[in-house]
Amino acid sequence: MNIFMRHFVVEMGQDQTKQQIEKGLKLYQSNETGKALQVWMKVLEKTSDPGGKFRALGCLITAHSEMGKYKEMLKYALAQIDTAREMEDPDYLTEGYLNLARSNEKLCDFQKTISYCKTCLNMQGTTVSLQLNGQVCLSMGNAFLGLSVFQKALESYEKALRYAHNNDDKMLECRVCCSLGNFYIQLKDYEKALFFPCKAAELVNDYGKGWSLKYRAMSQYHMSVAYRKLDRLPDAMECCEESMKIALQHGDRPLQAMCLLNFADIHRCRNDVDLCSLKVHCLTEGIYRSREQQEELREQVVKFLQCVEELELYCGMCGESIGEKNQQLQALPCSHIFHLKCLQTNGTQGCPKCRRASMKPGFV
Repeated sequence: MNIFMRHFVVEMGQDQTKQQIEKGLKLYQSNETGKALQVWMKVLEKTSDPGGKFRALGCLITAHSEMGKYKEMLKYALAQIDTAREMEDPDYLTEGYLNLARSNEKLCDFQKTISYCKTCLNMQGTTVSLQLNGQVCLSMGNAFLGLSVFQKALESYEKALRYAHNNDDKMLECRVCCSLGNFYIQLKDYEKALFFPCKAAELVNDYGKGWSLKYRAMSQYHMSVAYRKLDRLPDAMECCEESMKIALQHGDRPLQAMCLLNFADIHRCRNDVDLCSLKVHCLTEGIYRSREQQEELREQVVKFLQCVEELELYCGMCGESIGEKNQQLQALPCSHIFHLKCLQTNGTQGCPKCRRASMKPGFV
């Protein structure tokens, strides 16, 4: 095979790899995460293009981060940095070290996060490093905040904001504002804690066309926490419901968990004894079941089901309580939740509760 033909074959293989990666991205954006992961895994198995392999690994890193599978995220980040080292390309290395930093940040290994961030910042002069320095400073700020080193966290966030302003990077500015909201929550300066996520929400409204909805969800979640701390509970509930709706639609399980915890805190602030009673009956039922005390067990089951009925914690189609079994649920845009198997029998008739037209739902 002559040199021209060899180059042609290489370029054709790179184009096919790029097309497959794009196919996976379209599937992922359509909430078909499983199919997207399969496409990217096939790229890893078949491609001989290191650049394509690097990009496929980057997609897998992002997907597993949003699913909350942080050990898997770290595994792919390590594979990505190995690929970057083989290529001996400083741009790829910078991006690889940033993903390593993010992976360790998610796993709360903050010392490693800071170390990898410093490695990124030391790799000056490359085009990618200049574009990514703001994201590196953001990850470093989150790590310092995790270690309660507040002054260094604030300095890192301020650097990240400067990079965002200098590069007119509104998406980065939005992310930094959300982190600053969390920063001031921990400092118990709740007015500032509300200001920054509100600023993030403004950025989403003004510039968020084409952004992932997760940025809207992030800003709404941090606003909800700040409102709760300011004892503005109706506002807190509204923002948390909006954040939860998006998290459910897009399968963002870490955000779902944070919203559920925030919901619990809002109910606690409201002195909502019904939820407390539900938890007490559930725990008591488990104790009596383990002791085989049948009469007491039946009494607690009745009380538990009464609480479920009062709080409407059941599927509006089949009537079974939600959360008792490991069943797949579906959330509609109107925020009503049903068993997936039940909604599949409903066709396109809209929400069985409020009869609003249903859009593409998300999965729990």
